[in-house]
Order: sequence, then structure tokens, then C-alpha cells
Amino acid sequence: MQSATVFNIQKFSLNDGPGIRTVVFLKGCPLRCAWCSNPESQLRTPQLEWKESACVGCGACLAAAPGAKAVEHAGKRHVDVRGLSGDSAEARAAVAACPARALSIVGESKTVEEVLQVCLQDQPFYEDSGGGVTLSGGEALTWPDFCEELLIRLRDEGIDTCIETEAHVAPQVFQRIAGLLDHMLIDLKHVDPAKLRDHANARADLMLENLRWALANHPDVLPRTPVIPGFNDSMDDARAMARWLLDAGGTRVQLLPFHNFGEAKYELLDMPYTMHGTQNLHPEDLEDYRKTYLDEGIEAFL
Repeated sequence: MQSATVFNIQKFSLNDGPGIRTVVFLKGCPLRCAWCSNPESQLRTPQLEWKESACVGCGACLAAAPGAKAVEHAGKRHVDVRGLSGDSAEARAAVAACPARALSIVGESKTVEEVLQVCLQDQPFYEDSGGGVTLSGGEALTWPDFCEELLIRLRDEGIDTCIETEAHVAPQVFQRIAGLLDHMLIDLKHVDPAKLRDHANARADLMLENLRWALANHPDVLPRTPVIPGFNDSMDDARAMARWLLDAGGTRVQLLPFHNFGEAKYELLDMPYTMHGTQNLHPEDLEDYRKTYLDEGIEAFL
């Protein structure tokens, strides 16, 4: 039986596909988008988090993990969360020793059966609302064998399936998993290869080839564009993506305004947040942007 590192299973979601859904978040992503709101999803393995406001600086974590490097923030010494693997015995010992619960581990290896049993708990809600289960991340397709086995089990239970993906995977993997999905929510971050490479460490050819294939071959595909200041928020950016979508056979796109709600997560992981100070976008900020899509023949909505 396949297993994967899961960092959250969110029930009663209304924004990740039709109806009431359970969203399974898998750790691991090949991209490094500066605006990522789930930095804990980037590595495939469990990670340590440290909460400064809870830490009392007692050093108990260091005593419990003598092999760990010590760091200091705001006068509080603690184990280096970036230098200690979250799935190590020392990490678990450090977490257990912390009297203030300032340390925690994000991500846990779970089997298909374990995830399936959680998803089945809300089957009546799926049936009443036309909902189901959505795979997300990170990038869920970095675990293709796990996804395949779970999706087959869900299909056998009569449960509607969906994925949120950047489509940054080999086409043969993408197409294999697509055949097991009722719905696909696929990012269209940009069509400019240089911008995708420089801002997200992404290959435009891979992502766009997979999205083009999905639009031509899958019955329910919704492209989604996270609108990011300084990356893809100009009218020229919108026009270029609209024209690409039209050429690929797309008719609509969902716009996702930038928000910095994940900034605090970077502090927990002791990671730099390069979007600090960037203002959140609101629906009214994107009216001209949305109109640019409409003028090109693409339905754009938030």
C-alpha cells in the first residue's frame, strides 16, 4: 500500500471544487513561488516548526536533542528547525521535551487506507452537496502512485474527485492521474518562460503543455491564476494569458488575488519571506485586470 507525507486534511471546504469537500494536503512541491502561502508544503518530509511567542527559552529542547545545532532568536536559544529533520528521533525528542509546546512537527506519513478512512467519514455530506475529495499540496502529483491508489479507492466508493495542481510534472504522469479525476483546478501562473523560471523556479513548457492537454481532453478543467504584484498583475500579463488560453481552447479563468496570510508560517520554519510589505489585493483591485480577460473573450471571475 502506498503512503505519502500529509500535512493537513481539511474537512468542510467550500472553495476547492464543487460542493462540500475534504481536502488532502500532501507535502512536496518542485516550485519555489515567492508568494507561496503554504511554505510547509514545499519539502516532501516532515519539518520542525518553532513558535517564538510560546518559547520560554528554557533550553529543554537542546538538552533532549544534544546533536542538534542551537540557534537564538529574540534572546531565546532553541534547536535549529532548519537543521534537524522533522522525521528524526531527535526532532521528536525535542518536541516532547518542550514544556511550552513551542515546537511542533508538520507533516506525517500516512497510508492510502488511513487517508481514505478520514475521507469516508463525511460521505453523506458529499452526496447531499455534490461534493467529494480534493487532492492538494504542495503539489499532490509529486506522489503519483499514492494519488492513483487513493483516487481508485475513492472512485470505488462513488466519491467525486478533484485536484489542485500546478501541472509541473511529466506529461505521462499528469495524463495517468487526470483519467481518475472528475475535476481539475490547474494553475496558470504565467506564459512567460523567463518570469516563471525567475519567480517560481518553474518550467513553462511543462506546465503549459499539461494545461493545454487537459483543456483538450478532460471534461472539467478550471484554470486559475494567482494574481501577484510585480509578477503577473499588469494588463499586458493578463492579455498574454488570455490569448494563450483562447488558443488552447479555454473559455474561463478564476482569478485569485494575492494575500500574505501565510507570512507567519515562514517565521515558524525560520524561512525568509520575500513578499514582506506587499499589499494584499482585493476583488475591486482586479476589475480592470478581469476586464482585460473579458475583452479577449475569456470569462474571468473571482
